[in-house]
Amino acid sequence: MTEVRIVGIDLGTTNSLVAFMQSDKPVVIPGEDGLNLVPSVVAIPSSKQVVVGNPAGKYLVTSPERVVYSAKRLMGRGIDDIQEELKLFPFHLAEDIQSGEVLRLQVAEQQYTPPEIGAYVLRQLKKNAERYFGAPVTRAVITVPAYFNDAQRQATKDAGRMAGLEVLRLVNEPTAAALAYGLDRQKEGIVAVYDLGGGTFDISILKLHEGIFEVIATNGDTHLGGDDIDNLLIAIALDDIHGELGLDLRDKAEAVQAIRKAVIEAKIALSGADTARISVQLPGGQPYNREITREQFEQIIQPVLERTIGPCKQALKDAGVTPEQIDEVVLVGGSTRIPTVRMLTDEVFHLSQRGKKPHTELNPDEVVALGAAVQANILEGGSKATQDMLLLDVTPLSLGIEALGGVVAKIINRNSTIPASATEHFTTGVEGQANVAIHVVQGERELAKDCRSLARFDLKGIPPMSAGLPRIEVKFLIDANGILHVSAREQRSGKEAEIDVKPTYGLTDEQVESMILDSFDNAEEDFRLRQLIEARNEANTILAAVEKAPANPAWLQLTEEERQQIAVLSEELRILKEGDDLSSLRAGTEALDKATRRFAELMMDAAVSTALGGQTMESASEKLGEGPTAPHPFAPAEIK
Repeated sequence: MTEVRIVGIDLGTTNSLVAFMQSDKPVVIPGEDGLNLVPSVVAIPSSKQVVVGNPAGKYLVTSPERVVYSAKRLMGRGIDDIQEELKLFPFHLAEDIQSGEVLRLQVAEQQYTPPEIGAYVLRQLKKNAERYFGAPVTRAVITVPAYFNDAQRQATKDAGRMAGLEVLRLVNEPTAAALAYGLDRQKEGIVAVYDLGGGTFDISILKLHEGIFEVIATNGDTHLGGDDIDNLLIAIALDDIHGELGLDLRDKAEAVQAIRKAVIEAKIALSGADTARISVQLPGGQPYNREITREQFEQIIQPVLERTIGPCKQALKDAGVTPEQIDEVVLVGGSTRIPTVRMLTDEVFHLSQRGKKPHTELNPDEVVALGAAVQANILEGGSKATQDMLLLDVTPLSLGIEALGGVVAKIINRNSTIPASATEHFTTGVEGQANVAIHVVQGERELAKDCRSLARFDLKGIPPMSAGLPRIEVKFLIDANGILHVSAREQRSGKEAEIDVKPTYGLTDEQVESMILDSFDNAEEDFRLRQLIEARNEANTILAAVEKAPANPAWLQLTEEERQQIAVLSEELRILKEGDDLSSLRAGTEALDKATRRFAELMMDAAVSTALGGQTMESASEKLGEGPTAPHPFAPAEIK
C-alpha cells in the first residue's frame, strides 16, 4: 500500500488542480483524461448523476440550467453581493433566500450551496489523487485568494469537509506561488506576486530570506478576474446581435453560453495572434461572426486591468517599499497570459527600466497547486528540499469589535503575520451593566455599520459596578488558516465567554453535517451507477469484437450450433446493456465471453501457425516477442 500523503489543492474559479511532492519537486496529478486541469464545472444531468470537469462542459450549451461554474465567486457571499453576476450565470438563486442566509442555487429541480458545488470539484481531485497513489487521500492543503475574508475561508473549509478531506491549512494563493518559485529558484529578496485568476485578483509582497517566506503586505479584489473580461466580451456580442440581427438573447441561457464559449476561445487566441474571430451558431441556425483585433480587445478590457493598479500601489505602500525595491515579479493565473497584462505589470513595477521581466517560468495555471504541494510537504515533516522552509502569511483585513457609538476598535490590523493574537481592554458605559454585547467585525472602515459583521456574542453575569469600573479583556486569535477565535473575560469577577467565529453566509455545523450525511446516503447509489457504466463499457467491447468475428477464417471452423449460440447471447447482451440490472448485465457479458472462448483459441492457433510457417522455433519466438503485447478481444473479461 502506498504511503498516505497530504496533497496540495488549488480550488480555482475556472480550473482546479491537485499536486504532491515527488522527491524534491512538486508535480501535478493528472485526471482520468490525462489532463492536469480539472475545469471547476459541475453538471447535474439528473437527480442521481453529477458530472465534474471536462465532461460537464458539454452540458453548458445543451442544458445550461443544469450546470454551475465559477462557484468560487459565490463562496461566503450574500444575496446582496452577487446580483450583477447572476445576469450572466445560467443558474438562479432559490426564491426564498433571505438577506444574511447562505446562498442556495436552483439547479434544475434541486438546490445546492456554493460549498456543496466546491465539494464536488474537491471530490474529483481527491479521486484523481487516490487513483494515482492507489491509496486513500484524506488530508489536504487548499489555497484561497489572499483577500478572501473569514466567511469565504470558512466556506472553503466546509467544502473540504463535505468532500471527505481534513483541511490542514488554508494557504493564500500568492504565497503558494512564491513557495513554488522559491523551491525551484532559491532566491532571496523582495518578491511581488501578481495573481489574476478567473474570479479574483490578489497582489502580495513577500520577503524571501534563508528559506523563510514572509508575507509583508497583501491587497486585492475578490470580485475581479478573467470572468469579468469574458462578461465584457459577451455583453458586446449580445449588443451586436441585438443591433444587427434584431435578436435579444440576454435571457436565452443556451445562446449566452454558446457566446461565452466563443469569446473565451477568441480571448485565448489573442494572446498569440493579432486577430481572432468570434463565431457562434445562434438559435434558429442564424450565424454570428465578428472579427476582433488585439488592439480592440485591449481597449475593451482596459477598465478591468486598471482596477488591479490601485491594490498594487496600496500593497507597495503597506509593505514600505518602492517599485524599484521589488527584485522579482511573479505572474499567476491564466489571465496573466494576456500580453497587455504583462505590459501593465512592467509599468507598475518599473521592470524594463531595470532590465527585468516578470517571471512566467512555471505554468501560471499550475503554480499555485505546486506551491500548495510544497506547503503540504512541509506539514508532513518535509523533504530535503523543504525541511528548512518556513511560511509566514498575513491576514488581509483588520479585525476588531464595535465600541461605544458604533466605532470600530481594531484589535488585529491588516497585514499582521499569522498565526496572530492580540488583546485589548474595554469597560462598560452604563451604571450597573451586567451583560456586554460583543460585536466582531472585519474591514478597514471606521464605523461598524460599514464593515463586515462576523459574529455577535454576550458576556453575561458581570457583577453590577459603576460605569467604567469593570475591566473586560477581549482576546483575538487567528489560526494558521486565517480563521478567527474570540474570547472575552471580565477580570475582576472572572466571568468569561468565547466564540469560534462562524461568519455571516457560512454554513452551520448542522448544515455541513447534513450535507456530509447526504453524500454518505448517496454514495452507494453513486457507486452502483459507476459499476453499471463500467459494465456497459465491457459489454460494448465484446459486442464490437463479435461483430468483426465473421470476417476471420476461424469463424468458419465453429459449428453452426456455436455460431447460433453466440448470435443469441449477443442479442441478449444488447438488450441487457440498455437496462439498469447490473447483475444480469454482468452475467450476460460473462456468458458471451464464455461462448466465444473456443473462437479465440482457434484465432490464436491460426496466428501461431502462420508465425511458425517456414521458420525455426527460435526465430518464430523472436518474431512473436516483438513489440508490446495486448490482450486479445476475446480474452476473458474482468468482471468487477
